[in-house]
Amino acid sequence: MSQVRGSVSEVTEASTQLVPTPPTDLPRTLGELRASGHEFRTVKEELRDNLLDRLRRGAPRFPGIVGFDDTVLPEVERALLAGHDMVLLGERGQGKTRLIRGLVDLLDEWTPYITGSELREHPYQPLTPATRRLAGETGDLLPISWLHRSERYGEKLATPDTSVGDLIGDVDPIKVAEGRALGDPDTIHFGLVPRTNRGIFAVNELPDLAERIQVSLLNVLEERDIQVRGYQLRLPLDLLLVASANPEDYTNRGRIITPLKDRFGAEIRTHYPLDIELETSLIRQEAALAAHVPDHLVEVLARYTRAVRESPAVDSRSGISARFAIAAAETVAASALRRSGLRNEREAVARICDTVSVTSTLRGKVEFESGEEGRETEILAHLLRLATAETFRARLAGLDLSGFTALVAEGAIIETGDLVSAEELLAQIGTVPGLAKVLDRLGLGDAPSPGQAASGVEFVLEGLHLTRRLAKELTDDGRTLYGS
Repeated sequence: MSQVRGSVSEVTEASTQLVPTPPTDLPRTLGELRASGHEFRTVKEELRDNLLDRLRRGAPRFPGIVGFDDTVLPEVERALLAGHDMVLLGERGQGKTRLIRGLVDLLDEWTPYITGSELREHPYQPLTPATRRLAGETGDLLPISWLHRSERYGEKLATPDTSVGDLIGDVDPIKVAEGRALGDPDTIHFGLVPRTNRGIFAVNELPDLAERIQVSLLNVLEERDIQVRGYQLRLPLDLLLVASANPEDYTNRGRIITPLKDRFGAEIRTHYPLDIELETSLIRQEAALAAHVPDHLVEVLARYTRAVRESPAVDSRSGISARFAIAAAETVAASALRRSGLRNEREAVARICDTVSVTSTLRGKVEFESGEEGRETEILAHLLRLATAETFRARLAGLDLSGFTALVAEGAIIETGDLVSAEELLAQIGTVPGLAKVLDRLGLGDAPSPGQAASGVEFVLEGLHLTRRLAKELTDDGRTLYGS
């Protein structure tokens, strides 16, 4: 399966990025803008044209999104080309929010707006009474500014206390107290949705929004306008509305009301990575690793995540987020870094013993079936052993590993574990027939460092134990003993 990868982190979060400075050669008045030949396009027309351009050039459309190339992204692209608002349905940690935020990259880099306008209105289409008056008074001298695409994104996490005023707007009592008439449209304080005019607005966890508040979005999606209390005010908004939801939310915490569901042009289902390669790619892309984690250990964690996700002991409705695998990789790396500090090692390389810590530290990320109370850590430890054994067979099947079993054939004991340094482990091993082939299969290269070699050796010892060819004993001080 093909996949689009990128180095972006959480794809363009506009709230944390520094906004670039507009180029100095851009028009600054309405007259200059008209003279430049600028044409007005709606947000959906921008998205359609820019997406088509990337499709024709074969350019990446959604950098940083892994595993959706053949499933979700084609549906998203069809929705954008059709000009549809959309709702993304999927369990937690499937990348819904990241995908939504990535849509901003398909907007024009710069777009003009009337300087000082609250709703960032296009100079050709002033909306509010104030900007219409200003446009009539200034004519071609109407001052304009330029908006970067990173500023054209708004987002609201739906919570039960969200109000219509938060989303749409309300009367501003301060403006009324200043002496303006209550019927004056200038007394309105606009909410998040109109303030994202000419951009993309996202509602995360839409079913958590109270049903009476969801009603306020009906006009936005169909008539493309807003209504605030009793004001005779019609503001045709120009935006793309996108929402995310967990399918279980329809029955557990709330639901999307039927008229609102009907107004979304596209309903798109997301999913977890479909195979091990995509799962490992996601871990490599997202995890901030404090130490080197070899590929075979990343694969163990990927298989472990899938095993937990598919286990009958785990509540499948809650899902196992991609954050589970990412946090597991970061925990394993931290364990290796801790050992390097305690044993004064020159490099920190993760080993299979470092994976044990994830069963306790990540237990809170998993919701178990009610009948499994008290067995949570035991279940996770069992699934980790299964994942390790599967990776061992997948990576080292067909290799002659008799050199490792011969090490303990005469009663010798190999001591390893979290507090045994790489040099100490390798000193016990010495020269082992077949070690070079093992390290090659594990992708550790022809000249591995001591830490990498120790990681490969310990993985073989654990694999031989799990396939019943070596005995294993854990000591009270956290060391691991392998023997015959």
